[in-house]
Formats: sequence, C-alpha cells, structure tokens
Amino acid sequence: MATGLGVDGDVEQALDSVGVPSYVLDTTGVVRWINPAAERLLGNVRGRHFTSVVAPEDGRRAKELFSRKVLGTTPATEAHGVLVSTSGARVPVELSAVPLRNGERVVGVFGLIEGRPDEPSTAPHPQLTPRQVEVLRLLEQGRSTKQIAAELHLSSETVRNHVRRLFRALGVNSRLEAVAVARTMNG
Repeated sequence: MATGLGVDGDVEQALDSVGVPSYVLDTTGVVRWINPAAERLLGNVRGRHFTSVVAPEDGRRAKELFSRKVLGTTPATEAHGVLVSTSGARVPVELSAVPLRNGERVVGVFGLIEGRPDEPSTAPHPQLTPRQVEVLRLLEQGRSTKQIAAELHLSSETVRNHVRRLFRALGVNSRLEAVAVARTMNG
C-alpha cells in the first residue's frame, strides 16, 4: 500500500500562503495536501482520491490526464472541468498540474485550481453519457470537431459519432440546437 507523499514542512508552509487553490496528489491519486484556498472551495478532501471531487462527466478524462503525468509522458496539463464541492455544488474550474519528481521518478502531482465564474456550471442531462456531456460542454464553448478530438484525445470520427448520438438523445438536428436545448435545461 502506498504510504503517500511527504511534503517538507518548509514547502508546506510556503504553499499554505499561496492564495490560489493548490493541491498535491500522491502517485495513487490520493490528496495528500491542499492549501486553505482549495479547502474553502472543495472542503477538506485530504486522504480522499482526487476523483471524489471530479464531476462524473469529467472523471474519465481526469484519470487519463493524471496517468500521463504519473507515467512521466506529459510534463504539464491545463484542462477545463467541473469539480463537486463537499456541499454538492458544481464548480467550473481550470486545472493546471505538473508531476513532482524525485530525480527521474515521479512521486506525485502538484496542481492549481482556478475558478471560471464567467461560465455557468451545467448539470448533466440524465439521458446523456458522461462523454456526451463532455462533448456538449465543448460544443457550448464553440469548439470544432477537430478541437474536441484534440482536447479529448479522440479521433475526429469518434467525436462525430458522439455528436450524432448526442443529437439523437436531445432530439435535435444541429450543434446550435443542441447548445440551445442544453442552455434551456440549465437555465
């Protein structure tokens, strides 16, 4: 069993004073440290797996991005997503994360959370899969098929399939209609 990540007292004290919500995960994905700003946003999630605060529709992508950092194949990631606070509130955020290394070995992940107050947090539609919710969120942001494919690490054809199924689930025929229906449901 993983013993976790030790954060040196000087480092912890320095990070505690950072006003931006920050966290440290061990290589298993367990939150080993969060600063007061992150705790105000999400509650005390120390000792919990990071996916416990990730909205269901963002869970798969969050795990993929985390795995890439732990494996050392991605030096840093920047992603939009939705976190769920301990009170159940959905919080749209931008996450920036980097692997923490001890020599060549990755020993954890350090991240920063920035709120996106300009974007309303949309509750997932009950008839959509988590991936369709991700695609719909990106359609709402005006992303093209190619941009969605790049962000979700999928082929363009797979994105087109998700869009077709999304249209069928919402009973619409275009991206504009899908966005309009989504905003009506959440408005």
